[in-house]
Amino acid sequence: MKKYKRTEATLPDAVAPVRPYPPLGSILLRNGSITEDQLLDALREQKRCSAGRRVGEILADGEAITETDLARALSDQLGLSMQTLARYQPMPEAIRSIPRRVAKRLRLIPLSVLENGLLLVAMVDPLDLLAQDEVRMLSGRDLRLCITTAAEITDNLDRLYGLQDNLDNAIVTMSSIEPLREHFREIGADEAPVVQLVDRILSQAVREGASDIHVEPCRKSARIRYRVDGVLYPAFDYPLMLHPAVSSRMKVMAGMDIAERRKPQDGRILLKVAGRFVDLRVSSLPTTRGEKMALRILDPESSPLGLEHLGLEPDDMEKVRQFCGTSWGILLVTGPTGSGKSTTLHSILEKINQPGINIVTVEDPVEYSLDGVSQVHVNEKAGLTFESALCSILRQDPDKIMIGEIRDHKTAQIATRAALTGHFVFSTLHTNDAPGAVTRMVDMEIPPYLVSASLSGVIAQRLVRKLCPLCREQYEMEPRMCEVLELSPGTNAWRAVGCHECRQGYKGRVAIYEVMTLDDALRRMILNGVDDILLRAEATRRGMNTLRQSGVGKALKGVTSMEEVLAVTLRV
Repeated sequence: MKKYKRTEATLPDAVAPVRPYPPLGSILLRNGSITEDQLLDALREQKRCSAGRRVGEILADGEAITETDLARALSDQLGLSMQTLARYQPMPEAIRSIPRRVAKRLRLIPLSVLENGLLLVAMVDPLDLLAQDEVRMLSGRDLRLCITTAAEITDNLDRLYGLQDNLDNAIVTMSSIEPLREHFREIGADEAPVVQLVDRILSQAVREGASDIHVEPCRKSARIRYRVDGVLYPAFDYPLMLHPAVSSRMKVMAGMDIAERRKPQDGRILLKVAGRFVDLRVSSLPTTRGEKMALRILDPESSPLGLEHLGLEPDDMEKVRQFCGTSWGILLVTGPTGSGKSTTLHSILEKINQPGINIVTVEDPVEYSLDGVSQVHVNEKAGLTFESALCSILRQDPDKIMIGEIRDHKTAQIATRAALTGHFVFSTLHTNDAPGAVTRMVDMEIPPYLVSASLSGVIAQRLVRKLCPLCREQYEMEPRMCEVLELSPGTNAWRAVGCHECRQGYKGRVAIYEVMTLDDALRRMILNGVDDILLRAEATRRGMNTLRQSGVGKALKGVTSMEEVLAVTLRV
């Protein structure tokens, strides 16, 4: 076993004798976590205790502070970082260095082996020197400590150790059937370790709030990546030899043909995680190194319905409410894939869903289930397309019709005809902004006079990442940026910093909107074939807030950052 030398440099700051640290009670008092009376009571209790209990422990046991409050105060006191384990993926070498039973007993988890050979360990009690000595002895490494909570250890111990166990067991299982390598897609898909590994991959993505999972074979290994808040993050890698079994297991769960590996396929998985069902859309794509799997997660709990949850500004909210009361016409919601269009449409449907209104939708797939709404799921293999479903819907005496997406001329034509015959139609388009929807409809061979007559309004939207409220930082914007955004010199905005509770300073997403209501002036411009640049200028002059203006407003309030707004909007 490697010998280690205990030096002051490798000890946690908590036990280094050269730096004085402020009392924990003073830090909690300064942070506003406790009152002076609570601190005095804890100090008196500490004097009465013969076991030498710490002030923080007494306050936590008395529920004066939470585990998180205590961990943050320890982090400030000792100068150690605080680690959230829910998003941390295990490093095999680190996990194998400390047995699971020891980690549970000492309330710690080994996270990774650093470049300098130190073992990064997350501890609930970084002042427990006996626990540190035991970890050094078992691992043969000196330590670098970070702080976590007991709840984090409890919630993530099984996941971090279980995932590595699944990987190790799957490798052993696959190695034992080496002579049958040409068949091991079919064999491996049903092996218990592979089944457990895939279950952990999917459930962890849901728990992290991911919108997509990417399973990709690379040159030397395969990797898992999760898209969280619109950004792809690496989760972990696994041996390339396991990838055929992993992809086959996912295809089995999605009802896809595991024998067909030369053509792209689509499927669906209904997964139960934490007591609720989550829908996953699965797509396979043949690549030069094997099949790439992409899974879109449709989790209703991650996007609650309701106009009040959309983040609309008051004037835009009033426009949307007017759309809800319109009896005929077309309302289009535009934006790129994954920008929250379906959430906006279903929130509007929920608002107008009344016993006296017949609402029928045609979707691919049905993402939100709404009581009182007749929802049709497109099934092209069975001949149920958007076009055929719409023709049938018009014979169902509908008042409001929702079309998941207008994709072609025929669908656009039926939607326009429905709008002009007394129905209100909701749908989505893929355009960069609200005026661009007009050009897109004309491109689909809908005459300008029909677009002008049928279109009631367009909502363009994007999703921007929200700043973490715990670590965001206010600053004064540069004069040049203020000039570009037409803001007063010296205007203050907020920027991302990063802490244990967020990803690079961001946590969650919020939508920014561009709501264009068509009045007679705009209809006349569409009828005359005016391009979308002039249409945008006139709509802005008549009170439309652009996507960038909506984003800048949220950035000035500290909801998001200027960098995030500029990254997702095209123009001022």
